Amino acid sequence: MEDQDFLLFIKKVKEYTSIDLALYKEAQMKRRLTTLRMKRGYNTFVAFFDAMMKDKELFYEFLDRMTINVSEFWRNPNRWELVEQKFVPEMLKKNRRLKVWSAACSTGEEPYTLAMILAEQGALNEAHLHATDIDDGALEKARKAIYLDRSLRDVPEKYAKKYFRQEQMMYHITDDLKKSIKFQKQNLLVDTFDTGYDLIVCRNVIIYFTEEAKHVLYQKFSKALKPGGLLFVGSTEQIFSPGQYDLEPADTFFYRKKGV
Repeated sequence: MEDQDFLLFIKKVKEYTSIDLALYKEAQMKRRLTTLRMKRGYNTFVAFFDAMMKDKELFYEFLDRMTINVSEFWRNPNRWELVEQKFVPEMLKKNRRLKVWSAACSTGEEPYTLAMILAEQGALNEAHLHATDIDDGALEKARKAIYLDRSLRDVPEKYAKKYFRQEQMMYHITDDLKKSIKFQKQNLLVDTFDTGYDLIVCRNVIIYFTEEAKHVLYQKFSKALKPGGLLFVGSTEQIFSPGQYDLEPADTFFYRKKGV
């Protein structure tokens, strides 16, 4: 009965939101959502779904739990230093109008990190910087661009001083960076992707998908990159056979689209 309850929940969620929970690792997802369901006092997943349909805050809490909205600026700083000091300068030598996408951008820390790097190299005004996520609540926070100090712990001092404004306990992203990013809702597994990207950043979300879903996603990312473009993944998301996606390793957690 418990399995049937969860399967019906998956079916209802897909019908209402187009989010297919069956494409996520079941044990991990079920455990996380069971904790939320029980915390909020619902005996079954069907009852929990019915409550979500009546309570927008509960629905957003479900999305937040499902998508693991944990993010920081300059997360894994040595990888971002490569973006800043190697990859973006290389790209700018070939083309000053970069097309960059932060996929599954959560509350905006990664696209704003990209924006700072591009701004510091004088390339932000000419760049097309796009950021997407499935969670409306996360996107709203990203657009507001107000963060706690803990999100800034790895931001280099020169960037922190230049691109943040402190007001009491909160830090506000400067208006020029806010205006530079187009935030948009997107379901990575269902929606089509734009093409011609120089750089795609998608970190710490692919790990939650099944192997079949990962395979589809890597194919879609490869097609979205221009030849020579880079895919930047998370520290637990190594692609073991990148050649099948027309990709090749460029550095640790960076993959280059073949063709240049």
